[in-house]
Amino acid sequence: MYEHLRAAWAELTAPGAPFEVAELVVRGAPMRTWKTAAPSLREVWLSSTIHGELDHLVYEDDRWTFNEAHREAASVAAWLAEQGVGPGDHVAIAMRNYPEWMLAYWATVSMGATVVGMNAWWTGPELLYGVQDAEPKVMICDTERLERFAPHRSQAPDCTLVGVRCRGAASEDFVPWSALRRHGGEMPDVQIDPDSDACVFYTSGTTGRPKGAQLTHRGCVANLLSLAFWNLAAGLAGRKAKGDAGDADAKAAPRLAQLVTTPLFHVTANNCVAQSAAMAGGKLVHMYKWDPAEALRLIERERVTHMSGVPMMSRELIAHPDFAETDTSSLKAIGGGGAQLQPDLVTKLDETVETARPSTGYGMTETCGIITAISADFFVDKPESVGPASPVFEAKCVDDSGETVDPNQVGELWVRGAQVIRGYLNRPEATTEGITDGWLHTGDIARIDADGFIFIVDRAKDMVLRGGENVYCAEVESAIFEHDDVAECAVFGVPDDRFGEEVAAAVAVRKDATVTGDQLREHCAARIAKYKIPRYIWLQSELLPRNASGKFLKRQLRDELEIGEAV
Repeated sequence: MYEHLRAAWAELTAPGAPFEVAELVVRGAPMRTWKTAAPSLREVWLSSTIHGELDHLVYEDDRWTFNEAHREAASVAAWLAEQGVGPGDHVAIAMRNYPEWMLAYWATVSMGATVVGMNAWWTGPELLYGVQDAEPKVMICDTERLERFAPHRSQAPDCTLVGVRCRGAASEDFVPWSALRRHGGEMPDVQIDPDSDACVFYTSGTTGRPKGAQLTHRGCVANLLSLAFWNLAAGLAGRKAKGDAGDADAKAAPRLAQLVTTPLFHVTANNCVAQSAAMAGGKLVHMYKWDPAEALRLIERERVTHMSGVPMMSRELIAHPDFAETDTSSLKAIGGGGAQLQPDLVTKLDETVETARPSTGYGMTETCGIITAISADFFVDKPESVGPASPVFEAKCVDDSGETVDPNQVGELWVRGAQVIRGYLNRPEATTEGITDGWLHTGDIARIDADGFIFIVDRAKDMVLRGGENVYCAEVESAIFEHDDVAECAVFGVPDDRFGEEVAAAVAVRKDATVTGDQLREHCAARIAKYKIPRYIWLQSELLPRNASGKFLKRQLRDELEIGEAV
């Protein structure tokens, strides 16, 4: 299987092939990039006009064909230009996952301006921080964000506000979206530097002020080709393994229909889901918020082919009472990113969703999307892996001194290539600290096997150092997740006088579960070494707290849970 993957890889990246790789110097460092990549996202969006009257955006009873989406995006861009917005200027978007998010996004990046993706969970003061940090000329908001920002409006008087889906609210302080869509006009004709900022996405740190990562047009376009490359390479390898080099499978593939489950102000939904749908002529199905019952209804109604979200979403989908009665036969791929899929979930997805294969990608805001991808038989064979790095990445694991470690040895993962961000907005020190000679320090502890497949062991900051022994939280979480009574779990370290740190776990159990802390420890004892078994376990019926990316707030759990209440 891996021999066929290597052959497919070589065939697709050969000189003159669609995925030929070139190397050039950008910002003083060597960088791998796709030789055939479009220069900017503008070309990606404009090329999607060929899909004409096919549905592109769906939200409840509202639909936009590609033609309608292009007319509206052009109208919005023309309005922005009339307000003095031009190449290099910032336009902020602060709203939940309405279709207007992507219409505003494509309008902005296609005219050479930069989108600032505001976290929709931010409070009023946090929104003000983003506006003062990024200094957008215009901020496009829905009702909730406008209301949160209103008390701070006087501190950002030069930012024009646009209101989306404001339910008839009348105010002289914002311009209704309807005025933008009715404005009319053509998309401004501009030339865009591939290494200019397409967008600024704020990293989802749980402490301190968030940092605005500057994603370039080159990086975003490269991410789209990295996604396409893996799908083609894996498919070609599969056909080679079967002795069939034809393209029958590709011809039979249904039209792409993506369910948008995670926030559009992050790279998973925006760069990997929404942008790939535009490039492929696919349909984007938006949700007001995540709800597994509603997701099942939309999968059946809209014939969704791909669902990508954080792991708990896939777990909730296949565990929902309506799953067995819902027609999910359109699904071809299910999985996601934002957090690693536990090995047991890979197997469950492969066995439960008859028509779909499990898939995942590993990446960061700082890499404009994916670094790696893995799916189907490769994922089932190596469920603890996130796959090989895209051809436009160099990848290595390094020790504390920055020296490369041997294959299969654990170290911090560093990557370099076209998709690495330009830096952090207004944070030159953070840029210097996080990127060395073009190498991005991911902060993830990993190993790379002989096949080039990467295994994420844990976040460096989440590792528990217990009596001189490293305990990787992801490994402990995977063991706990294999218990049938466990719905969610988060493993972290707590201070300990004897060992320095002890292993602790917050566990959300399923309804009517009877499992005890000692039973979970006994369950873990059969799977992991004794020193890795949590000394402290908190069992609770409520789901664990998460940030906007769907990741568990381990620091909050560590601070709020009382040792005396553990079992």
